[in-house]
Amino acid sequence: MHYGLGIDAGGTYTDAVIIRGSDGVIVDAKKAFTTYPDIQQGIKNVLDSLDSNYLKDVNLVSVSTTLSTNALLENTGRPVGLILVGEHPADKGYPADSVTFVSGGHDTNGEEEYPLDIEAVKRYVGTSKPWVSAYAVSAYFGTRNPEHELKVKSIIHSITDMPVVCGHELSQELGVYERAVTAALNAQLIPITYQFVNSVVSDIRNRGINARMLMLKCDGSVYNIEDALEKPIETIFSGPAASILGASYLAKVDTCAVIDVGGTSTDVSSIKDGIPQISPEGCMVGGWKTRVKAMKMETSALGGDSHVWIKDKNVNIGPRRVIPLCVAATIYPGFLHSLKLNKMIMRKDLNENYQQTKFVVRTEYEPTGLRENENELLKSIGAEPVPVSEITDMTDSRDIMLVNNTLDSLINKRLVQSIGFTPTDVLHVLEEYTQWNKEASDIGASYLSKYANMGKYEFCRHVKDAFAMNMAQDMISFLIPAIPKNAIDEVLSNNYPVRFKTDIPVVLLGGPVSAYVDDLNTIIDADIQVPQFAIVGNAVGALVGKSVKKVEIVIKVESLVYPDTGFLVFSSEGRERFESYGDAVDYAMKLGQSLVLDYEKRCGIIKEDTIIKVSKQTISPDNWPHPPIETIVTVVGVGDPLMALRDTYDNCVDSSSILKCK
Repeated sequence: MHYGLGIDAGGTYTDAVIIRGSDGVIVDAKKAFTTYPDIQQGIKNVLDSLDSNYLKDVNLVSVSTTLSTNALLENTGRPVGLILVGEHPADKGYPADSVTFVSGGHDTNGEEEYPLDIEAVKRYVGTSKPWVSAYAVSAYFGTRNPEHELKVKSIIHSITDMPVVCGHELSQELGVYERAVTAALNAQLIPITYQFVNSVVSDIRNRGINARMLMLKCDGSVYNIEDALEKPIETIFSGPAASILGASYLAKVDTCAVIDVGGTSTDVSSIKDGIPQISPEGCMVGGWKTRVKAMKMETSALGGDSHVWIKDKNVNIGPRRVIPLCVAATIYPGFLHSLKLNKMIMRKDLNENYQQTKFVVRTEYEPTGLRENENELLKSIGAEPVPVSEITDMTDSRDIMLVNNTLDSLINKRLVQSIGFTPTDVLHVLEEYTQWNKEASDIGASYLSKYANMGKYEFCRHVKDAFAMNMAQDMISFLIPAIPKNAIDEVLSNNYPVRFKTDIPVVLLGGPVSAYVDDLNTIIDADIQVPQFAIVGNAVGALVGKSVKKVEIVIKVESLVYPDTGFLVFSSEGRERFESYGDAVDYAMKLGQSLVLDYEKRCGIIKEDTIIKVSKQTISPDNWPHPPIETIVTVVGVGDPLMALRDTYDNCVDSSSILKCK
């Protein structure tokens, strides 16, 4: 019997599921806290909790994560040196610590426009290598001819063994600026993704599991984990992508809307006829427009662990994530006692950090480059939670705003973790979810409700109603993007005798999402479903993704003066020239199929189990009697790694760094 293991490392939890290959049944599922900065410990914890009898027969491992997304959103990627060859916008920003412009580049036909300034490249690498972690290279019309990008890569590797990312390796689309941005972001993520991937692989290998290893991409397809090390940019939003696939699989529906409530955020998306919606123009991440195709989604910074705080009698939720009071009371033995004795705070002093329910605790991240006031404040925070209200008493300055700003900085640098009241605590007070310490949640609700001039249960119902309303708003905004959000809010306000109705099921994923079904049903008219194993839906999605490879190859007439002879073929493999149009098309189709089959093979899919579709799109003026001016040959291959579990994996071998299959 063969089994598949799905792992999803989220911002709060790391989830794992085991699915039987013969019939697709989930035989085991577990959750554990994601651990920082050592991700490997959280992975070990969740795998230790799985049934070892199933685990030893695992032949396929597929993972998804929000690690890449969080690194870019929080600007915690590793330092990158960006080398721009040829004409690039000099007045725009780039996501790199250092940028240099060097002479070179090609024209639209892939002919060299200016020679590459090799000496300038050598000088830059020589001066920057002591402090960068990776390099990115993007050349003008590098998609038409990658010769200069590859030459720069070779020069860098002759000087240092650091990773190098070339723009043409990530996208064959035009757009010199966006391609450079994508390359730089990708380079930022390589060291981070390498650490994560090797944490997973190391744990799997230490257990003696001989398995093919895949990773989910942000478009919902999977790729070989070695490819993930080279192109980690494609893993951004793989967590939300996993939620769509997992919801469809668990609910047994091909068309549905999905609301995934995590600890940090709530993601809304949809799938139609088994195909997720893809953003064709490339996704935005951290304010940067990329050339990465990702699933369409609506994200809000409200999750089960979002901080609930009071200011001017107003109840605020988020945007920061904190450890819920109920969880902290379970992790830290003395926390409940400290919470009970915590002193009141004057109403005028309240802000996001300064709350009677707010505590902070030191993390294991190493501090570097701190200012004097940051060092002073950090010394007052240890391995046990300390109330924020006491920090001003332990520092030389009692200026609350100064402490607040300094604390913000330490939190952003991940040197300090916050503890506070959350929607998860609300559900404990209302006894709709009681996995952790309910007493801590009750105390927190009693504290905050007084500042909001509400009763304890009234306050908790208010928070829960607001959370459910946010879920509904996000979903309707996603499904009907043409309607302004203020108009959606008006309809959802119950001030009018109308309600939104969905014609497709709405599947909820995440922690205690079943607690919100009745609330959502009062706001919208929908078939709301919470399938079994919804709590680990992302781990399921990581495992059920298809191996989809799309290759686009462009054929152009070399000269409009002589349009019947001379055709240029542009692909990720470089530029080729043919005398006849037929030979060019034949080459493009064969190359596309070869690239697709090679990709599927690395995902464990044999040729016979790969579905390949080839299409051809031509561009020519009306009544053009010659071969098309431009032809785009598209080859798409689709395989199902989970189905491949029915085969034996005798050709798998263990390498020194990661598991491979021949």
